[in-house]
Amino acid sequence: MKIGVVSDTHSHTIPKQLLDDFKKVDLIIHAGDFCAMDDLKIFRKIQTVRAVFGNMDGLELRQVLPERDVFEVGGLKVGLCHGHGSPPQVLEYVKKVFKDEEPDIVIFGHSHQPLNETVDNVLYFNPGSPTDVVRAPYCSYGILDINSGKVAGKIIKVDNGHG
Repeated sequence: MKIGVVSDTHSHTIPKQLLDDFKKVDLIIHAGDFCAMDDLKIFRKIQTVRAVFGNMDGLELRQVLPERDVFEVGGLKVGLCHGHGSPPQVLEYVKKVFKDEEPDIVIFGHSHQPLNETVDNVLYFNPGSPTDVVRAPYCSYGILDINSGKVAGKIIKVDNGHG
């Protein structure tokens, strides 16, 4: 199973590279900060979407999306939330949010800092932001491959980078 992972699109133009890659996935996961319902609709036209709202999402998105989600995909338990706090604090925040859930994968955003790191047998995955040209080290999104109950994450840089 192949999953496209994205966060923090912030109502900016979504890169064609990401949209093309997501046409080849089985599921899209968005970790919040769409900033507009139209952005959610763009992803839903491509594939099934699991998503949460972020701190920058307004009432319209908060009425249709949860703040956090726990679900199973490919035989693995996934915890999904946007995140909170300064970039160095976000990982600790999401660890606390899901500590009782015993997930295999935790997907989050908020910091715009890509992360693909396994800690205590849990994959912590932040795809970064595909549209941030200010705070992110580069524009990015992610792909998760799940095979036989194992997950491999990959951060993908947007070819045109910051412009």
